[in-house]
Amino acid sequence: MGTAKPKIYMSDIHLEDYTKQYEVKFANADTMVFDGGRRTELLNGEWQYAVDQYDTCLRQQWFKEKHYDENGYTLPLDYSFDEWPLMRLPSCWNTESEKYLLYDGSMVFTRRFSYYKGTEEEVILKIDAANYLCRVFLNGEYIGMHRGGSTPAYFQITKELKKDNRIIIVVDSTRRAEQVPTENTDWFNYGGVYRDIELIRLPKTYIKDFRISLKPDGTYDRIQVKVKLSRPVTTTAEVSIAKLGIREEITIENGTGNAVIDAAPELWSPENPKLYKAEVLCMEDSVSDMVGFREIKVKDGEIFLNGRPIFLRGISCHEESVEHGKALTDEERIQNLRLAKELGCNFMRIAHYPHSERMAKLADEIGMLLWEEIPVYWAIRFEREQTYEDARNQLLELITRDYNRASVIIWSVGNENADTEERLKFMSGLAGCAHQEDTTRLVSAACLVDSEKNIIADRLAEHLDLIGINEYCGWYTPDFEKLLQLLRNSAPEKPVIITEFGADALAGHHGTISDKGTEECQAYVYERQIETLRQIPYIKGMTPWILYDFRCPRRTSFIQKYYNRKGLCSEDKKYKKMAFQILQNFYFEIAKEE
Repeated sequence: MGTAKPKIYMSDIHLEDYTKQYEVKFANADTMVFDGGRRTELLNGEWQYAVDQYDTCLRQQWFKEKHYDENGYTLPLDYSFDEWPLMRLPSCWNTESEKYLLYDGSMVFTRRFSYYKGTEEEVILKIDAANYLCRVFLNGEYIGMHRGGSTPAYFQITKELKKDNRIIIVVDSTRRAEQVPTENTDWFNYGGVYRDIELIRLPKTYIKDFRISLKPDGTYDRIQVKVKLSRPVTTTAEVSIAKLGIREEITIENGTGNAVIDAAPELWSPENPKLYKAEVLCMEDSVSDMVGFREIKVKDGEIFLNGRPIFLRGISCHEESVEHGKALTDEERIQNLRLAKELGCNFMRIAHYPHSERMAKLADEIGMLLWEEIPVYWAIRFEREQTYEDARNQLLELITRDYNRASVIIWSVGNENADTEERLKFMSGLAGCAHQEDTTRLVSAACLVDSEKNIIADRLAEHLDLIGINEYCGWYTPDFEKLLQLLRNSAPEKPVIITEFGADALAGHHGTISDKGTEECQAYVYERQIETLRQIPYIKGMTPWILYDFRCPRRTSFIQKYYNRKGLCSEDKKYKKMAFQILQNFYFEIAKEE
């Protein structure tokens, strides 16, 4: 027999599992819509907001705006949407007000907007990023939810739209052990809707996905195209790249069409970031994208870009600024790319989660190779099936979003996880998913060293195209001699990228090379690392940690001041530490040898 409901019962205060009714209608990789070249309408700007630490909006169903009971009596309300204060979105609430700096939890955002129907038959709401959980309500109806704070969510809202609309977005930044990432990370947990909010108007049958790339067969003269429609119809689509003289008709069967087109594009590279406008027209819909064509592969222990061996002169980078948190402006993203260029980089590891799609598009334009990563970070619940599905969906969302970006050459399935059976199954599954979904890129992960045997020996390496290694010899492992021993003990059959090394230094703080936290100590670590790593032939790149200092609540010393100080620049990027020039000199020397 079931448990009887108590006689005195109020659902919003007695129901523990109040989120169950909202654990449906998931936005995921399957609901994504290709929006390149489309005209969109931004809902950015001023939104009313309220901190909702106890999730009362969800418990009491504020979105229904129930002002009267069944007898017509006025009800007391715990909200007043139109009288709430305003916050400009996109933004991170932590940087909007000092009182929200360390707030983890739920916040409710709402605004009104008008909608006048045109020729469109479908309307999609896109939220480019909201950390971590995002639930959407429109005109009293629950629209759906999204998990994952760094990838986009697309919601179908056609039926719920009216002339005058009330939209509510509930964002929950709570850190949870079962999430991806988990509750314990080494970066700041920014909350908010921190990328664009957009409306997309579409015909009944629209182009849902458009993927285009150089066919990875070493010929450099064939382009492969995939078009997927929103409905399983049979029709034709036209693909055109005017500057290559391409206008090709593709047969669409059951909603999907594939083609390989002969072409001779000028190949994209960091030195020559050549882009072409590719367009697709199908029925009443059309999309476009600026794309580059390049081939990346691994063979005989080397990394090849367009058939030539390349050393990946890189740097790691978080998505953060002092003023805006994760809600970077394009100017700030360009500043990061230009700093990396100044450093001598041809490669950036944008860690430890997907950065904005604008970052990859700007890298396409400026000429910077990218490593993109999902936040399978540290002690994920590898034994939990729902956690794996969360990670897999974030990976698929990232691949779907950035497939057409020539700059992106590596998908990373995680960072610094202990080599357990559960983790091997979890991450090898993700690696297999990435390989199956995208044959035009390499798959990797940032792995830990076997510290007992002092050797590169992660079992996950069997499933990767190249091996990322995080090692902090001279810092967390003070004995520098262990680095050379590690590298000589190891004989990987695949190329290795040293994805992390470095040392903390407070900008402007000086002392001896033995004084931890000084610029001299950091510079010395870089000198010793470079001196050692350049001797090892299987190392084909590096992305030291990190381009600039970033917020981190774990870091509480007088040097750190709640920042990870391993940056080569200060947090405001106005000051370059001594180690910047050490790495810069090495990279320019390497570049001359290529």
